[in-house]
Amino acid sequence: MSAVEQHARAHVVTDSTDYSTDSAAEEHTVPVALTYDPEADPPIVRMTLPASVGTVPGDWVFDRELLEKGLTAPAASGDIRIWPCGRVQAIVELHTASGVSLVQFDSQTLIRFLGRTYAATAAVTH
Repeated sequence: MSAVEQHARAHVVTDSTDYSTDSAAEEHTVPVALTYDPEADPPIVRMTLPASVGTVPGDWVFDRELLEKGLTAPAASGDIRIWPCGRVQAIVELHTASGVSLVQFDSQTLIRFLGRTYAATAAVTH
């Protein structure tokens, strides 16, 4: 089975000092790519943000388990923290040397993505 890729729209708030705006915190709705390759690195998911987010763009790589745990309770690993926000949202908090960005997803989007990753893993192991 090939890699799982899911595109989503996310709301991003950043306080990055390298991002030139007129306000202290800038908000964006951006396309985000979520990918998972069960053959290359089964425990890892990748979240890719566009360059329009300032200094936070690029690939953020973290354990699939962190994403799953963060949907029901606060979870953290290194520069990434994930937690539920109300009943239908989830926040992925990203820390860099130049600031913090919050990426807000509909939880259902992340749940669907996780379901697809587990199906892909099952297909590889059978």
